[in-house]
Formats: sequence, C-alpha cells, structure tokens
Amino acid sequence: MKKLYLLSDAFPKGFFDGAVHRIQELQRPNGAIPWFDGGVFDPWNHIEAAMGLATAGAIEDAERGYRHLAETQLKDGSWWGQYGSAVPLDDDKYAGDGSEQAKRDTNFSAYISTGVWHHYLITRDEKFLKEYWPIVRKATDWVLSYQSDEGEIRWAADDPQTRQNDALLTGCSSIYKSLECAILIAQELGEEFRGWSEARTRLGEAIRHKPYRFDREWESKDRFSMDWYYPVLSGALAPDSARARLASKWDEFVTEGSGCRCVNDQPWVTVAETCELTLALLLTGQETKAKEMFSWIHQWRDDDGAYWMGYQYAEDVPWPREKPAWTAGAVLLAADALFKVTPASDLFVQSHVPESSEESERLYHR
Repeated sequence: MKKLYLLSDAFPKGFFDGAVHRIQELQRPNGAIPWFDGGVFDPWNHIEAAMGLATAGAIEDAERGYRHLAETQLKDGSWWGQYGSAVPLDDDKYAGDGSEQAKRDTNFSAYISTGVWHHYLITRDEKFLKEYWPIVRKATDWVLSYQSDEGEIRWAADDPQTRQNDALLTGCSSIYKSLECAILIAQELGEEFRGWSEARTRLGEAIRHKPYRFDREWESKDRFSMDWYYPVLSGALAPDSARARLASKWDEFVTEGSGCRCVNDQPWVTVAETCELTLALLLTGQETKAKEMFSWIHQWRDDDGAYWMGYQYAEDVPWPREKPAWTAGAVLLAADALFKVTPASDLFVQSHVPESSEESERLYHR
C-alpha cells in the first residue's frame, strides 16, 4: 500500500477527481447510482453519492440522481430499499418491484431531505427546492408514521416480509438529521411542518435516554462502529455527552494510522466509516483530530484516484476489492467539511435547528 498521506490544508489540484469520476462511471443512464460495478442500488447510498457529485460541482449528474428518486418514489412516499451502509443488515436481495424479498427502510426514505437540502445549499436553486418539496414531505410523513409512542422509529415498513417491530440506533440517528433538513426545507419555503419538530424531539429523547428501545428483537448492533458514532453525528447529543461518547470506545473502533473499523471484532477499517467519524469529530470541535483521521484514508486510494471500500490490515489487502460510489461520496463530503469548499460544508458538522418544538414552531411563524 501507499505510504500514509500527510495532510496539509491544501490538496494537490485534482486530488479528488478520481473519486468524482468513480461515481460518474457507475451512474446509470436512468440516473441511478449503484454501489459498484454490477452492484445493487439503494436510496441512502445513492443520495450519499449524489451529494458527493454536487460537492464536486457535477450538478447535472447529481440532479439526474434526484430525478431518478422522484420517478421511483412509491405512492405512500417510500422507496424500495436494500442494505445498510457498509455491510448487509440481512441476506435478502433487492427486488424493487414489490416482491416479498424487497423492504422499505425508513432511514433510506428519510434521507431524501438531507440530499435535497444539501443540493439547495450549494446551488441556491429555489425551483429545485420547490420541485422536490412534495417528495420530501411525502417521504417524511411516511417515515414518521412508524414512530412509536416511545419516540424511536421502526426500521422498516410493516410489510409481511419485515415483521420485526424494532428500531436501529444508527438508522434513527440518521433520521434525526434528516428531520432537521426536512424542517429547514419547510422553513425556507414557508411550508407547513407542524408535528415534525415534536417528532424530532421525541426521537432525540429516545436516542439519548432509551437504549432499551433499540435491538429488541435481534442481536445488538453495538459491535458496529456506526452505532457508536452516529448518535454523535446526528447532532442529538449535548456537546459534553458527544465528546464523552466518542472517547468511550475510541480504542475499540479506531486503529491508529489506518482508520475506523466497521466492526469491533475484525481487523478491517472502512473508508466511509472513517470519513463519517471525521465529521463527528468536527461536530464535537475536535478539528485537529478530525484532520488526522481524514489523513489516514488516502493510503487506501487506488491508482485511479478512487477509494477502496476498506482495508483488511491483518491480511494487508484492500477488502472487499470494490470501490463503491457511496465511499467516494463520503470522502468528498468529509473533505468539504474540513476545508469549507462549498456553502454546504457545515451541514453535517453543526445542528441548525433547535430540538425544542416550541422554538421550532416559533421560527415557523416568523
């Protein structure tokens, strides 16, 4: 592997072109962005890649991606989905046609608001925002229809093939951020969002204080690093609690000089998780540590400039030998957050909406 890339405050011109080109070469004519060559598609990872495109200035390609989502949204506001961010949550295959093998993941469907708001921050295209508002509204209302009285949100639609009435901490944390973006879109357009603020507050309470509401019907996901840092990345935790949470399992999930492990029981660091942890560090004010973390990923960059999904350091090999579009997207988002290239650079490293429903409703009536 290459030597560790020593990070400065400036990258060589074109340093991230390979990551951008990787997303572009994977994007299909219909706008869909699959994981990798011949790979599956899911809305969350598709949006992550589309945000990477917009960050790099490939606006038309990003908008082709959003048009594909608009064209494939189901009548109730959801999308057919597939897997989680780094490893499968289950072994079912994506069908996308309503067959019994397909699932509709609440987190995947909620993420549209994050992507649309990110795109608007970069382009300031009000026409785009208005066009996608009905899509965001339907998706958000559908997601919130699966919120329990305790505040957590069921992981997938209550379809015959998804009988588990359970919630994922990582998924709910991502939804918490997506609700923030949905509220920001509504505020920008002067649209109704009553109930969303209260729902976000209750979700935040569940993330902070109700661990018993997650992983009730299956084995705990706490071996996954995302369950560790996503509550921080969501913005749901107070600053002191967020920093304490990151410190509590740092040695369990971080391999110094290599990156963030996907799971705590395997010698496998993953680029996307390392980039997301970089964002979580920035959100908690640990900029120096975030820059150091980000510097580690560039040794897992192929000769074409695209990034491997991860690296198995016990075997000293990239693993798997795939260069996913969403990995490239995560790299571009982290670089933007660190070096403030676009107007969307602070989206993931600040909380932009107060959790108090009363305060949010006051802003609505401004």
